[in-house]
Amino acid sequence: MYRIALAAVALTAAAACNGEDSAAVQPVAAAPTPTPSPSPSPSGTPVAGTPFARAVVADFDAPWAMTFLPDRRMLVTEKKGELLLVSADGSARRTIATIDVDSAGQGGLMDVVLAPDFATSKRVYFSYSAAGQGGKGVVLARGVLSGDAGAERLSMIEALYRATPLVNGDGHYSGRIAFSPDGQYLFFTNGDRQKFTPAQDKGGSLGKVLRLTPDGKPAANNPLAAQGFLPEVWSNGHRNLLGLAFDAQGHLWQQEMGPKGGDELNLVLPGRDYGWPNVSNGSNYDGSDIPDHAPGDGFEAPKVWWNPVISPGGLMVYSGELFPQYKGDAFIGGLSSQSLVRVDLNGINATKGDQWSMGARIREVEQGPDGAIYVLEDGGDSQGRLLRLTPAS
Repeated sequence: MYRIALAAVALTAAAACNGEDSAAVQPVAAAPTPTPSPSPSPSGTPVAGTPFARAVVADFDAPWAMTFLPDRRMLVTEKKGELLLVSADGSARRTIATIDVDSAGQGGLMDVVLAPDFATSKRVYFSYSAAGQGGKGVVLARGVLSGDAGAERLSMIEALYRATPLVNGDGHYSGRIAFSPDGQYLFFTNGDRQKFTPAQDKGGSLGKVLRLTPDGKPAANNPLAAQGFLPEVWSNGHRNLLGLAFDAQGHLWQQEMGPKGGDELNLVLPGRDYGWPNVSNGSNYDGSDIPDHAPGDGFEAPKVWWNPVISPGGLMVYSGELFPQYKGDAFIGGLSSQSLVRVDLNGINATKGDQWSMGARIREVEQGPDGAIYVLEDGGDSQGRLLRLTPAS
């Protein structure tokens, strides 16, 4: 079986990562202090070449992810480690937790999602990168949103799971979180940390999708334990997984950055090997070839792939009524491509839809309670605006 010559590509890969590292070199400390933006107008401003009208909701300092509370307020993570509670109209925000993160490179405070039973438990799950003995890794944690209205804090913070092994470097943490539709399982992505072969290593969590209990323990009956993998591993052979979402039929989708070409949207199936670093529809950064996915090679091929790359950020499956023509479709944020990408999902199959130029790196995409599409920018006209997209007419 083909094996990548690691020595030939390691230095190049450390300096370039499909558009992702271009954000990593922006010093957070140099960013201007953001100020709340006024409430958006209901209609917004049409975005040329797209079906959207855009309204600026707020401006943040290198945001990474967001999620909505039941009362339409938002939780937003910033790279430097601050978790913000933001009013529904974006006009006010408070820091409700400051997490001790290692924010070098692609590190920082990352994903944030609500527990399925948030209405009663008030639990909030999040991920971040941290240094430890021997290197760095991604951490899954949770806390409880407590306190009187207007004075809430995230309390009772606890780390639930830490990626293994810890390694040197500042890239490919991944750290996306998704709960299964029944709320019984938590899926968590661990990137390959720019080390290639850990994606195939049975003794670690790097380059894997994990299936855990809500307490961060390995879920029972995961499919690869019998083959010698860690008991929490659901699938392996992944690179840098920066989007994870279930569709209405209960299918789990993830997107990941390829190397020089070969960005992927995958249907995540139990026990499957997605091929990295043995196969890819891209090439190494030094130009050397990697065998493409091919029928019968023993690896699970992507449902959709891109070359040139889109540098995929967040992933969302749309279920709202504001854009009925897109119901059931996947939306992906494009970083280096500065785009919003739509993919048609049809059961277990997918085909490319639209790719709209947005004029800025799109780090995150979420559906709002109102059915609008919300996107977080990652550099451009600001350090990270939150935009609300509604139909242009």
